[in-house]
Amino acid sequence: MQKIISTEKIPIKLWLDEPEESAMEQARNLANLPFAVSHICLMPDAHAGYGMPIGGVLATDNVIIPNAVGVDIGCGMCAVKTNVLAETLERKQLTTIMSGIRKLIPLGLDRHKQRQDESLMPQNFDIDRMLIVKRQYLAALKQIGTLGGGNHFIEMQRSHDGFLWLMIHSGSRNFGLQVAEYYNNAAKKLNAQYFSSIDPKAGLAFLPFASDEAHAYYKEMQYCTEFAFVSRHLMMERIKEVVSSTLSGVEYEPLINIAHNYAAWEEHFGQKVIVHRKGATSAKAGEIGIIPGSQGTKSYIVEGLGNPDSFTSCSHGAGRVMSRKDAANNLNLQEEKDKLESQGIIHSIRHKNDLEEASSAYKDIAQVMAFQSDLVKILVELSPLAVIKGT
Repeated sequence: MQKIISTEKIPIKLWLDEPEESAMEQARNLANLPFAVSHICLMPDAHAGYGMPIGGVLATDNVIIPNAVGVDIGCGMCAVKTNVLAETLERKQLTTIMSGIRKLIPLGLDRHKQRQDESLMPQNFDIDRMLIVKRQYLAALKQIGTLGGGNHFIEMQRSHDGFLWLMIHSGSRNFGLQVAEYYNNAAKKLNAQYFSSIDPKAGLAFLPFASDEAHAYYKEMQYCTEFAFVSRHLMMERIKEVVSSTLSGVEYEPLINIAHNYAAWEEHFGQKVIVHRKGATSAKAGEIGIIPGSQGTKSYIVEGLGNPDSFTSCSHGAGRVMSRKDAANNLNLQEEKDKLESQGIIHSIRHKNDLEEASSAYKDIAQVMAFQSDLVKILVELSPLAVIKGT
């Protein structure tokens, strides 16, 4: 499904019915950028972010925009299928596994008490030439393998064919935030110095690749994306240790991993461009991806269809319908708990603030998947058994 909205410059292509006006305003700002290429994309989970909508895809000509990547650079998903039949699991075994995970993986603002082994960190990067990465490196040794907060989660899931899956959503912790803020400020200064015509209020300060700052940001962004991946990988290995210590004879299939906050050089419509995916994932033809739902709803393993109209992209999840503040203030705590418990899901909703990540704060994932049937093919449907949130 695709809708096209014209602007004075390039069109906006949408894979949803009624986007919120604040997200559309941001999309129009993107469409008016002089270096935006071909069209702007809004995925079915799109909602307003800072500068660029979350669930947005932007291609640019030789320019990179830190706020079009976002502050949690490299945030993404990983998942592993096991040979365990979910129906054989007892609730006590699930709670034992979840308790063991909590002991090994710090959540929210917590971090490891000791620095982790440096061999676990991204390799083959010259961090001495990376201003922010070098500055944050020692602190990151305690952050690798930690979940973080917000909408990050660890889930145990049952596939439609009955097998147990493990899934993680996590990002680059403080690395991404510090890199994003530093280079966005650098871009604002550079744009002011050269009298950029782009309204600073739009939050779309940019770095042309004719500048040293653009190349520096690109390298540090790549490091953050790799850090987010190795951090997820470390968590998954530790989760597997807990599962294997609780259940006998467990075997694991190879890790599936995909990021959804990054920019990359790609070729589209015969032109080499920088594709910014902010809350969107790559969906090249045959590429395996992960689209999670919200707490208590289904998630999906998908195969990309390589649709050129979306710059071979798809949604990164369900997408919010209410802010965290609105969710905490307006949703009913008991109703949200009952919704999960009626499905037998072991969950972490205990207090009013936990409602920030309740399923009612998110779009209907089934509708989101229906909107993007021309972008991805569903391979595996997953239902949650037990959930740990970063909040």
